[in-house]
Amino acid sequence: MRRCSILRILLASSFTLSSSPPSYPLSRNLSSAQRHRRSFAGSSEAMRNSCSAPRESADCVVIGAGVVGLAVARQLAIAGRDVLVLDSAPTFGTGTSSRNSEVIHAGIYYPRGSLKPEFCVRGRELLYKYCSQHKIPHKQIGKLIVATGPSEVPKLTDIMNRGIQNGVYGLRLMDGSEATRMEPELWCEKAVFSPVTGIIDTHSLMLTLMGEAENHGTTFSFNTVVTGAHIEENSIHLRISDTKHLESCNEKIPPNPDLILVPKFVVNSAGLSAPLLAKRIHGLDMQVVPPTYFARGCYFTLSSTKKSPFERLIYPLPEDGGIGVHVTLDLNGQVKFGPDVEWINGVDDVSSFLNRFDYSVSASRAERFYPAIRKYYPNLKDGSLEPGYAGIRPKLSGPQQSPKDFVVQGEDIHGISGLVSLFGIESPGLTSSMAIAEYVVSRYLNVQ
Repeated sequence: MRRCSILRILLASSFTLSSSPPSYPLSRNLSSAQRHRRSFAGSSEAMRNSCSAPRESADCVVIGAGVVGLAVARQLAIAGRDVLVLDSAPTFGTGTSSRNSEVIHAGIYYPRGSLKPEFCVRGRELLYKYCSQHKIPHKQIGKLIVATGPSEVPKLTDIMNRGIQNGVYGLRLMDGSEATRMEPELWCEKAVFSPVTGIIDTHSLMLTLMGEAENHGTTFSFNTVVTGAHIEENSIHLRISDTKHLESCNEKIPPNPDLILVPKFVVNSAGLSAPLLAKRIHGLDMQVVPPTYFARGCYFTLSSTKKSPFERLIYPLPEDGGIGVHVTLDLNGQVKFGPDVEWINGVDDVSSFLNRFDYSVSASRAERFYPAIRKYYPNLKDGSLEPGYAGIRPKLSGPQQSPKDFVVQGEDIHGISGLVSLFGIESPGLTSSMAIAEYVVSRYLNVQ
């Protein structure tokens, strides 16, 4: 296990990461939301502070140890690169990666020609194969997308046609009576059946990706924050700090980095904080950084039942900001309903970097779930929903705006050599993770 402290290594000896990867935990100080637009990455004080910190070189650095960051690290390591993964949390996958529906998506909803269906369809194939090879718990149980009234049928038909255009095989439109024969507790006018949709144990997937990356020499540094960067002599210089320093930060003073890391290749896979981090790269054109929105989604579990009312996933038609309060099952058969959509404003910089979001689920929120669920599950009993968990989605479009595609930015877009940024990696990010990794390594490092 290559996990120790950058600071301890630097104190012990002079160490160059690109020659022999170690292991770390680290992080430091940030500014507040009021300074969001005046990134300390570009301030003269920060630049002076940066000069006093020790510098180390590195080959490849992946910022963020969520499922996408882990997949990218694994792909880079298999390609023979020396890889260092940095994450502000004490362990991997503490953000969006561990707070989702754990669904392997088919690739149905997304506009043809965009990255989401391309990555989702390819990623699904890679993911099922990887799970089978590595005995990661998963199950291909299928999914029904339902229209609960005549007015919704045309939209349902459009969704199916879009899925077919995206290369999703096996889709079938059926009458409500046929859907009810498949799922007796379901009510709908019509449904689209997707046989290739499934569920997965996300923790086991991430643990396996991490273990394989480590077996190929990857180093993981937890409790480590990249607070910004600057361009110097055509190289990106990352400012690295210990999380405990950032937690106790004085908002009036930009943090002194504990280390300046100079990698050959950087992947910004920081999830919720990826756009904020990009805005803290002095020398990067801020016009290429997309706006950031946060949407919290709550899940409720079904109580007082010994047997699940459904054997498949049940999805209503998409809603603003999401794909509707749907039925998902975990591998133990527990029934979950969610997520809903609650837009979050006023997230300060430190909270974003350290994943300090409100993940509590109020029991009173169930009042909004019952009528939404009863449109397709009319026999849902009062009092049967219990608070489950919540997640935050990193979105590139806000309320009443059309959904945006994944954004993968390399030198061809922003002009900075060796930097790739991943923005808006929400659903179907889990399904797409291995395809995103494949794309990043093959396109930006020319590795096939």
